[in-house]
Amino acid sequence: MNTSAGIRRFHRGISIVFTLTVVANFVTMARRGGSPPSWITYAPLPPLGLLLFTGLYLFALPHISRVRKR
Repeated sequence: MNTSAGIRRFHRGISIVFTLTVVANFVTMARRGGSPPSWITYAPLPPLGLLLFTGLYLFALPHISRVRKR
């Protein structure tokens, strides 16, 4: 498998994890009627950080390949 294809697949998987943590946050807020525990509140941050780095890589990939061709 190509490196960029692996990163793209990882990015998709992490986006699902991020979505699930955000949904869990909202469900907990609805059930408790207030703010959820801090570990649920901050649970989306690690996947979001990974999404940031993989997303920036995938964004820059076409530009990097264009420069390499020259």
